Amino acid sequence: MAKKESVGISTNIDNKKHYDTSNLERRGDVSELTPESSIDYYEEGEPQLRKQFSFINLLGVGFGLTNSWFGISSSMVTGISSGGPLMIIYGIIIIALLSIAIGSSLGELSSAYPHAGGQFYWTLKLADKRHKRFLAYMTGFLSWIGSVFTSASTTLSVCFLLVGFYALTHPEFTVHRWHIFVTFEILHLFISCFNCFGKTLPVISASALYISIGSFLIITIAVLSGAHGKYQDPKFVFATFYNETGWNNNAIAFILGLINPAWSFSCLDCATHMAFEVENPEKVIPLSILGTVGIGFITSFLFVIAMFFSIQDLDAVMNSSTGFPILEIFHQALNHSKAGAIVLGCLILMTALGCVIACHTWQARLCWSFSRDNGLPYSQYWGQIDKRSNLPLNAHLMSCAMIAILGLLYLASDTAFNSLITGCISFLLFSYSIPIGLLVFQKKRNIQHGPFWLGKVGLFFNLVTLGWTVFALIFFSFPFVRPVKADNMNYSSVFIAAALLFIVGFWKYVASKKFRILEETNKGDDLLISVDIDQENTKTDDSVAFEIIGDTTTE
Repeated sequence: MAKKESVGISTNIDNKKHYDTSNLERRGDVSELTPESSIDYYEEGEPQLRKQFSFINLLGVGFGLTNSWFGISSSMVTGISSGGPLMIIYGIIIIALLSIAIGSSLGELSSAYPHAGGQFYWTLKLADKRHKRFLAYMTGFLSWIGSVFTSASTTLSVCFLLVGFYALTHPEFTVHRWHIFVTFEILHLFISCFNCFGKTLPVISASALYISIGSFLIITIAVLSGAHGKYQDPKFVFATFYNETGWNNNAIAFILGLINPAWSFSCLDCATHMAFEVENPEKVIPLSILGTVGIGFITSFLFVIAMFFSIQDLDAVMNSSTGFPILEIFHQALNHSKAGAIVLGCLILMTALGCVIACHTWQARLCWSFSRDNGLPYSQYWGQIDKRSNLPLNAHLMSCAMIAILGLLYLASDTAFNSLITGCISFLLFSYSIPIGLLVFQKKRNIQHGPFWLGKVGLFFNLVTLGWTVFALIFFSFPFVRPVKADNMNYSSVFIAAALLFIVGFWKYVASKKFRILEETNKGDDLLISVDIDQENTKTDDSVAFEIIGDTTTE
């Protein structure tokens, strides 16, 4: 017979005052809320995390992760051979405009349904009853995989910088794959420690914002000052196109070069997963997302213009022995001063560390929120909150283990970095498109929206986001260079196919029986709490019920 269970959740009564005007979903009657209640008044899991992030902290996490000017500088090796200065400059404009559409779409959803689950929770709320569990599960898995690829690609970019320091000061040194791999694993182990201590995270996130902007200003001024009197012609900066990809079609080369700025503006959903750790998330999160896009565009656009005006020898930059083109630009602009180039490189390094730490913060929240609903293998471990640090520590450590495994890819391919950043872009766009598509085609945008809502403009942004997702998934899977060999192919399509096969297989044999999400359903005007779980997912009350979708425990 079916086994009925009641859900008991610990209550944090002190959190009530923070959410009297919040758009977060309530869980029960306010008048009956007591510290001894077995059901929380607020969203399941929300009271477990401290409200320790302000708007500036959240903007620091969001921009610290996206960090567009740093992303442009570290992934320039991808873009500069697929279009040169022209592609990168105009690519930033194109991607920034697309990011406004993506960020606005995410902002509308996070304002309507603020929740640490982000995309997968929105999918649950928007999909029809027949498909909501599978779609929510697939969205959650894609978003978590996307965060892992983001962390791996960002950490790998820092490794290029560190090894580049040594190569710059030792001209006879030749960079091999194993140098990058060993540096990757050591650096990853070191950076993983920062997200193991909760009290430092708000300080680090706020500092990351100021360090990034400060580093941007210092580097830009120093490079322009060093190259004074030796600036490139504006035609070189704004109208020079280089195609070193082997593709005969320059349009394909340009599109592949867009991977560089697209990666630099990715991860815009980061702030949405901090909904349980910030007050008034339905207002603060959309502003944080769009603030991230705005700051990212201004800094990255001005940064690349300054760098390209200061280049002395583009061929030397494209063929730099450091493997990190921006170091060669510093070296040339500062009258071939290696010390000066390394000092400016250290500012990028400080910015990069904040970026990777923000990546880990983001991926841990995704893994934790998804695991609370049994979305991952062994979710009972990853869905726990560490009592000492009040952080999703197990989720963080498991995600870090996945990143360490992905580092092995660089031993197999020279273009592994390109594949990782393409995987990051593809998985995240895929995860955004599911709830956005449901909002447009399933709900016809007819939902109880939050304070951030753009009406017809929002619909246009939704359609742009969906169109860009399809376009990017197709073209970003093309080979980066031709002729194609085993050690330079684009593995992103392999990653996507493998992830989808795992999702379908794990759903069929495991997750379809275990994956569950606590959802509120309104059935009347009175408030009566009753939670019954059985194999048929039935409810016995006539007012507000909490439906656990998918728990099929039987005896």
